[in-house]
Amino acid sequence: MGIEESLFLQKYIDFGEKKAGSTTRSILVGLFAAFGGFLFGYDTGTISGILAMDFVKHQFPANRLSAEPFFTASESSLIVSILSAGTFFGALAAPLFSDRIGRRWTLILSSLVVFNFGVLLQTIAEAIPLLVAGRFFAGLGVGLISAVVPLYIAETTPKWIRGAIISCYQLAITCGLLIAACVNKGTSTRQDSGSYRIPIALQFAWALILGGGMLCLPETPRFYISKSNEDKAKNSLRRLRKLPIDHPDLLEEYDEIKANFEFEMQYGKASWLLVLKNVNRQHHRLFVGVALQAFQQLTGINFIFYFGTQFFQNSGIEDPFLIQLATNIVNVGMTFPGIALVDILGRRSMLLAGSVVMAVSQLIVAIVGVTSDSQAANQCLVAFSCIFIAGFASTWGPLCWAVVAENFAINVRQKSVALSVASNWIWNFAIGYATPYMVDSGPGNANLGSKVFFIWGGCNVLGFLFVYFFVYETKGLTLEEVEEMYIKVDKAWHSAKFVPSGIHEAGSSIEKADSEQAEKVSV
Repeated sequence: MGIEESLFLQKYIDFGEKKAGSTTRSILVGLFAAFGGFLFGYDTGTISGILAMDFVKHQFPANRLSAEPFFTASESSLIVSILSAGTFFGALAAPLFSDRIGRRWTLILSSLVVFNFGVLLQTIAEAIPLLVAGRFFAGLGVGLISAVVPLYIAETTPKWIRGAIISCYQLAITCGLLIAACVNKGTSTRQDSGSYRIPIALQFAWALILGGGMLCLPETPRFYISKSNEDKAKNSLRRLRKLPIDHPDLLEEYDEIKANFEFEMQYGKASWLLVLKNVNRQHHRLFVGVALQAFQQLTGINFIFYFGTQFFQNSGIEDPFLIQLATNIVNVGMTFPGIALVDILGRRSMLLAGSVVMAVSQLIVAIVGVTSDSQAANQCLVAFSCIFIAGFASTWGPLCWAVVAENFAINVRQKSVALSVASNWIWNFAIGYATPYMVDSGPGNANLGSKVFFIWGGCNVLGFLFVYFFVYETKGLTLEEVEEMYIKVDKAWHSAKFVPSGIHEAGSSIEKADSEQAEKVSV
């Protein structure tokens, strides 16, 4: 270990668990920022129900004048997946804004300008081209938001509850899905444009809540430190911790963040080249972030929420809108255990358990769907679909965002998070685009039906192996202590036993560290 690393670890890691000031304010700030997930969840849930509405089928598809109009696989895949294409480019663009104008203003402009423009186009649409264009621009806004919200939360909340607050981003997604299902249920029987325009136009309200609220919240202190703006960084901490700007605990936290940033900046400025440079296992960390977000999509969860209404309808279930509402209730309810346990059980153990539950449930759905077509089989299909959703909602749904937000050094954090989130969206796009061709029974389609769950189940087995061998445990660590862990721990399955040096080397003083460094330099 080099001189700089030794000095950093001895001098700046862990200033103690108990701090003066209010943590309530930081928690409330993080919880409000997590509302950004609601925009994505609501949009996802809305489009699933809209494509199954009678009026929409008579308005948008190319065969709308036929006796029984329907969306072809190419039409539904384009309408659904184009949002994810927009989110992919939005996520990649996030560092261009958030590393320059800040996390806060990026969220404000993304929601009030970019996202709302997309909602406007969708609301006035009467044909597929304008609907698709609107979903692409809405996706740009969602992509920007999704790459910045977890980062904003991670940089403003205390370490002991950071994972739970970041996980609330997923809770907001599930709440958006549930509210969308309720709105769709309420407008699905209308035989006018209000059937789809009401659910779509409601998104203006969600964007105004997020953008308007962010106007009142502080920028993250870590952003100001990255811009060498000492006064604004301390003022941000003052607002978050509710302490006087000259309070010793506030200054101590400021010094810790600043020292970590200066240590990391020895390796260079936060360029894309530095993101790809293997400094303190950055290659491993970037691989984990990108792959974890990919596996989250490959769980198959968005098959249920993008195409679930149509899937249950095709399976012979009489009221697919009611089933979709039920699955969304499960999704919301089971997110709470994940939030409550993430900082108790840890990230790794919960991700591993979630993979087991999801894989077993999906394989049962696939086997039952292939072997039987009875009423009992349909009930079994719905039951184990709900168990699968429960497994996802309490583990992989919220925890992936927490792991990614905590995983990177401050000088490359936004760009690394952006690449990881972009991976989520490109896989989201691929799955959304390919699924109709995989499932539908039309000419040229694979006609897999429920057999598609064999694919999702297999992917969850691979996800289990990936977590075991690659994902580090970050429970109870500050963002700065995560840096120390990657310096000291070589294997992911040993990370849960890591103890920060500040806990077992509390007697080391700043003066001693300075003296040792001076002696080494003189030698």
